Amino acid sequence: MTGLPDRIYIPGDSAARSVGADGVADALAAALPDSCEIVRNGSRGLFWLEPLVEIDRDGVRLGFGPVTPDDVADLVATGFPDSSHKLALGPVEDIPQLARQQRLIFARCGLAAPSDLEAYARSGGLRGLEVARTLAPDTIIEQVKTSGLRGRGGAGFPAGIKWETARKSSGERKYLCCNADEGDSGTYADRLLMEGDPFTLIEGMCIAARAIGARHGLVYLRSEYPDAIRTLKQAINVWREAGHFRDLVDGADVDIEVRTGAGAYICGEESSMLNSLEGKRGEVRAKPPIPAISGLFGQPTIVNNVLTLGSVPWILAHGGEAYRDFGIGRSRGTQAFQLAGDVARGALIELAFGVSLRSLIEDFGGGTRSGRPLRAVQVGGPLGAYLREADLDVAMDYEALAEIGGMLGHGGIVVFNDRVDMAHQARFAMAFCAIESCGKCTPCRVGATRGRETLDKIIAGDEIEANLDLLQDLCELMTDGSLCAMGGLTPMPVRSAIERFPEDFTRLAAE
Repeated sequence: MTGLPDRIYIPGDSAARSVGADGVADALAAALPDSCEIVRNGSRGLFWLEPLVEIDRDGVRLGFGPVTPDDVADLVATGFPDSSHKLALGPVEDIPQLARQQRLIFARCGLAAPSDLEAYARSGGLRGLEVARTLAPDTIIEQVKTSGLRGRGGAGFPAGIKWETARKSSGERKYLCCNADEGDSGTYADRLLMEGDPFTLIEGMCIAARAIGARHGLVYLRSEYPDAIRTLKQAINVWREAGHFRDLVDGADVDIEVRTGAGAYICGEESSMLNSLEGKRGEVRAKPPIPAISGLFGQPTIVNNVLTLGSVPWILAHGGEAYRDFGIGRSRGTQAFQLAGDVARGALIELAFGVSLRSLIEDFGGGTRSGRPLRAVQVGGPLGAYLREADLDVAMDYEALAEIGGMLGHGGIVVFNDRVDMAHQARFAMAFCAIESCGKCTPCRVGATRGRETLDKIIAGDEIEANLDLLQDLCELMTDGSLCAMGGLTPMPVRSAIERFPEDFTRLAAE
């Protein structure tokens, strides 16, 4: 077995494991000599190639995939040939869908084991925190403001302004909360980072804690992500043992803990999440006050999304101006776009704001997996708008999507082919809201139920025009009267489906 590598990488994250990576790792362990190290790294986010096996040869990472346990014997026997094997992909960094990305947040994802702190440092990790330790908190905040970083959880609020508000607010103590309750359909970027490169999130939280004066950080992580929970907790312990929490805030240490949520979609809304952290029912709070002034236990609290905090180390390491060079208009930096649904190459694609939706789906995603014509695309999760093929040239940034009645949300993109029934998709939005509503406000709690019932009548062909008018009234009420985005945004997919695909709502009347 000459020519075998000393180290082989096979992802250990939940995406790769779901398609058989554990079986491949076991087969490799049985077939290789003990001198060959098997590293369970994170995923590169190229899911159509998983399980993706990588080897290091002469300083170049070569890829093979997708690999099954039955392929292992031949790969080992042939010594993992550079190009002649049917599964050989060549240098991983040269795979077009990866080579064309602009990875800032995910630059290290997939390079090493997620708990390998030395590898993290060798690949540029810790530089942002080292810079932050030399800066006054107000200077850190100015760098974040200069960068133009906006919240990646969907609202897009400027992160630096939020931090500045918490910094200036008085309280007995301040809290930093990371919202990792990733619940939107077609989204997985938070999970991918926490399972593949958790130190980037931890470093970002340390910098944010220093900036606002918070000595205690919490990560609110949904229970449906057991691998992320385990990996993040392990990484926090490694970070703590290395001493990187020490002397961050006014000479005092910082610490981070993971809190597990029960999977309520509404707890992705910041005030519901704070109630859950306090041991209360996950229910929306009326605003004001905002959490930056009175949040967890009534104290100044910053709530940021995983990708927002994951952007901060790069900003501090390279400067706010350098980060601002990415993106367009008021949408600065990069966004992790997540391709799902009927797409040939499902993947996480990190690029600067401004790339077209068409490029993401066709150039990176390869069109539909089924080969059928694309009919609809939902951007921004289950509360996002449905777009037509004619809308695909829209620039993927906050303002451009808003101009056509859509939203970026968490960057999820779900592709539907020509067999989709958009009336049923509209019904799904109302049914989803009825199930997931916290129940606090009447427009959301009752409106979604009435909306679902009204769509059932439309789908059954019952007084279609009258019920469409009633549905529009319900949507207006929910938009204007709901306490939070759960009820306020549910009308977006419904209205967009009616506007862009009216034939699916009037078909029975025509027949």
